Amino acid sequence: MKLKHTLVAVAAPFLMNAQNVMTPETLWTLNKIGITAVSPDQSSLIYSVGKTDLQTEKNNKTNYFLNIRTAEASSIDLGKKSIIQWDKNGLYAQDGDQIFLSKDAGKTWSAFYTLANADNIVISPDGKKIAFSREVLVEKVLGKDKYNDVAKSTAHIYTDLNHRHWDYFNQGKYNHIFVVDATQPADSAVDLLEGKAWDSPQRPFGGAEDFIWSPDSSQVLFVTKPLSGTAYAKSTNTDIFAYHLAAGTTTNLTAANEGYDVAPKFSPDGKKLLWMSMARDGYEADKNDIKIMDWQTKTVQNITQNWDESVTGDTFWTQDSKNIYFTSAIRGTKQLFVTDLRSGKIKQVTKGDFDITEIYAQGKNTLLVGRTDMNHAADLYSVDLRNGNMKQVTDINREAYAKITPSKTELRMVKTTDGKEMGVWFIYPPNFDPNKKYPALLYCQGGPQSALTQTFSTRWNFALMAANDYIIIAPNRRGMPGWGTAWNEQISRDWGGQVMQDYLSATDYAKNLPFVDADKIGAVGASYGGYSVYMLAGIHENRFKTFISHNGLYDMKSWALTTEELFFANWDLGSPFENPLPRSYTDFNPSNYISKWNKPIMIIQGGLDYRVPYEQGQQAFQAAKLHGLKAKFVYFPNENHWVLKPHNALVWQREFFEWLKETL
Repeated sequence: MKLKHTLVAVAAPFLMNAQNVMTPETLWTLNKIGITAVSPDQSSLIYSVGKTDLQTEKNNKTNYFLNIRTAEASSIDLGKKSIIQWDKNGLYAQDGDQIFLSKDAGKTWSAFYTLANADNIVISPDGKKIAFSREVLVEKVLGKDKYNDVAKSTAHIYTDLNHRHWDYFNQGKYNHIFVVDATQPADSAVDLLEGKAWDSPQRPFGGAEDFIWSPDSSQVLFVTKPLSGTAYAKSTNTDIFAYHLAAGTTTNLTAANEGYDVAPKFSPDGKKLLWMSMARDGYEADKNDIKIMDWQTKTVQNITQNWDESVTGDTFWTQDSKNIYFTSAIRGTKQLFVTDLRSGKIKQVTKGDFDITEIYAQGKNTLLVGRTDMNHAADLYSVDLRNGNMKQVTDINREAYAKITPSKTELRMVKTTDGKEMGVWFIYPPNFDPNKKYPALLYCQGGPQSALTQTFSTRWNFALMAANDYIIIAPNRRGMPGWGTAWNEQISRDWGGQVMQDYLSATDYAKNLPFVDADKIGAVGASYGGYSVYMLAGIHENRFKTFISHNGLYDMKSWALTTEELFFANWDLGSPFENPLPRSYTDFNPSNYISKWNKPIMIIQGGLDYRVPYEQGQQAFQAAKLHGLKAKFVYFPNENHWVLKPHNALVWQREFFEWLKETL
């Protein structure tokens, strides 16, 4: 089937036939695109289109082969195979324990290797070796592992920190990388981290991108934080190591840097290695730079050092190895940039009210990218590199969008209390009438240093919120990337200071708009946004009529002593053992303002959230009820910091809008 459409062709029927608005059910049944593999000459790719079955919660996928040059796509039957990679040797796929190889882009397959209990398989460039990861028992943490006569014991025994992380408890197992010769039996695989209580891929989100082969297949480069216990919990010092297969030795390539070093990628000519790097240990939201190492001389260059922004997305080598494209937040959007390695200049390629999410392939004067905006989930687009113009390549939700009236989004500049200009997104209800007055929601972003751009989410979905006849106020307050590094860094140790004034400035600005009902404004948010809701509840001076906080931080001392990544608390708040006590635990502690809470509040909490543990939500709910407020507690015992299961998400959204209907 042919999937190429121009933006004009899509827009016309979309506007003429639109009848409905976004609903939670529509949101969760939209198609989702996933890029599986790109051919080595970047002329074609395999992608999947998945759709959630709301009865079973399963995601059903169909795979497609896309000719990038002609934009023609056809379905491809992979059976139960999942694609591993596509390189000059062919297309590799896995079905159970069997690895297959196709020399004709998936038309026929032959057995390549049998490998049990393997994750994140990566084949070497010469096709002769296999790297993979699997969990390895390194420490006897469980009672039944320590004592062989208590098989039914559920005890966990810890002598150090980092005993739980994100949404799991450490049971003594770590992700390790193995390498095996494809001509040898699987039990001859070598553990590159043997005996180490280190993780590679990194937990909780690392995958196959955390280890790569050198171009000559002689080394495996991998990302790990070479620390454990308390030291691990207090540090961000993640490094890139090179394991030399012939010598059996390991070299730390980034030992000189004290912060994050991640996402290594070799240039197509094999002469340079790039990676993402942050300079300061303990600062997880430090300026993110692109570093390049000359692979022969091992000299390192920071090519974005003098650029007053942070690289917040994907990186991509051009086929001639002379340029690097990357994505980054800029003024409330995420755009495509390019750096010329010869001149060192950085240029913005695309502009508009959308986000460039990923970079996939290069054509003649084009790049194939992913793109979203607040009304649309990700699709593939072709970018003309000469002028930044874009053409839509896939349109996987065309039928659904034709039935949905979109929301208008507008970035307005608002003056802050310290005389700065702050970008604030306003998202208007479908069929917005400027002569009417609408209730409004102040959206408080999490992070606290994550970008607020033209994203499309299945939970905090701006189109869905606006479709319920609310105007959404979404400030790019202090701490947001895309407005210069100084603006981004100003939030550290000032969580409840200027940032709260930024929120109130945006609210006061909105209250004076003729189409906003100044008496019907709520404040909503998650994580740091949930903290913001708690803080605003105590200082808002009746600006807000209702509040919703999801996994928010309520009491800063109890949070700092129960969260897992201590580097985050130490950097952003300071230690609760400092003398004098940092303002984070006094003036900027929401629990100190409970006597001033005077409006209804709904609190949402995940039972598996170890970043902001359950007790934070429980404390806030209990305090609100004891203070005599109308309050609701929505608890998801099997969700972490997010809500990932479709049925839980539907309950989340229904409770969200039911609460607003009752209280706003």
